[in-house]
Amino acid sequence: MKTNLLLAAALAAAATPAARADAVTDWNLKAGEFIVESKLGTPPAIRVMAIVQTAVHEAARNAPAASIDPAVAAANRATLAKLLPAQQPAIDAAYRSALAAIADGAAKDAGIAAGERAAQAVLAARADDGAAAPDGYRPHTTAGAYVPTAVPAVAQWPRRKPWLMASAAQFRPAPPPALTSDTWARDYAEVQALGGKASTQRSAEQTEVARFWEYSLPPIYHGVLRSVALQPGRDVARNARLFAAAAQAMDDALISVFDAKYRYNFWRPVTAIRNGDADGHGATERDPAWAPFIDTPMHPEYPSAHSVLAAAIGTLIDAEAGAGATPELSTTSPTAKGATRRWARTEDFIREVADARVWEGVHYRFSAETGVEMGRQVGRLVAAKMLAPRGEALAQRDRSAPDVGGAHP
Repeated sequence: MKTNLLLAAALAAAATPAARADAVTDWNLKAGEFIVESKLGTPPAIRVMAIVQTAVHEAARNAPAASIDPAVAAANRATLAKLLPAQQPAIDAAYRSALAAIADGAAKDAGIAAGERAAQAVLAARADDGAAAPDGYRPHTTAGAYVPTAVPAVAQWPRRKPWLMASAAQFRPAPPPALTSDTWARDYAEVQALGGKASTQRSAEQTEVARFWEYSLPPIYHGVLRSVALQPGRDVARNARLFAAAAQAMDDALISVFDAKYRYNFWRPVTAIRNGDADGHGATERDPAWAPFIDTPMHPEYPSAHSVLAAAIGTLIDAEAGAGATPELSTTSPTAKGATRRWARTEDFIREVADARVWEGVHYRFSAETGVEMGRQVGRLVAAKMLAPRGEALAQRDRSAPDVGGAHP
């Protein structure tokens, strides 16, 4: 409950810009709140957000101009209620409140119909994407030997159907460095020194950053996107496209990174450092009591998923805003007591997220750097396929027909 209250306060602070938010950004904030309340893990939560924002984009793209607000509301309500059934009372209340502010009439009715059609099309397109498949994870052990019994997260994710990638392995990186390499010894020493719970070398600023990025649910990244969406001169359709592109990029990024994680099955710092005398490298010193600053996620280490997400988002923001035109970025974090952090450049934002995972003690530097490069590749692919120049997008959009032809890829 405390975390949820902190998140609500943080999101409320992020939602009070100088300019009024449009229906897309208003509902993006609400969707994030419902997802948090549902207590989904990060990968399933990001999948939900991708489906929701894609349906919103389809609704906004196909509804008549006068019907976009009810279309956005209906698309959100239909997808969220289907994917988060336990949250349906709160979802329905938000939907009724949104519709009450819109005058009754043919435009409202047409928008609702367009939003519901868009939602049903996207839900149908993603119903068999593999998320519900059995994970099939087989613990590594010998007969009779105890191993920790917690099941690793989303082992089925590498078998999911991507949104825009050709396959989960499209951007699979090379293996992690050899345990006999200088890179291994260097990055082992860095995380051992700076990422430990009892570290005396991690600075107060590094600790603050690490605590901030312990959070990984969609609202922390969509807060960064709202830095762009709330800029003057943007329209609701353009924001719908941005959020859909980003949400699909984040989902594809996690499909890609979990493909690599379960392919290489590389050990986390807490495992490596407690076994530093067994890696074959004379420069790695064992610490039998070493523990990371934050809890270690329940999946293999390489590459860093946070780094993939940040780089995908940063790449899309640069593509959307244009060279040299990126606004100041900001977001808030419940794990940092609702604190806000700001960045003048997307590169600063991406680098901070990558650094944080080392300072938290859950990733090596090479894993963060590999994750950044993977995220950039995903971001470039999605930008090329979805973020057409604004003028071209406006010219191609026909608001006169309310039909939804199907889920946008």
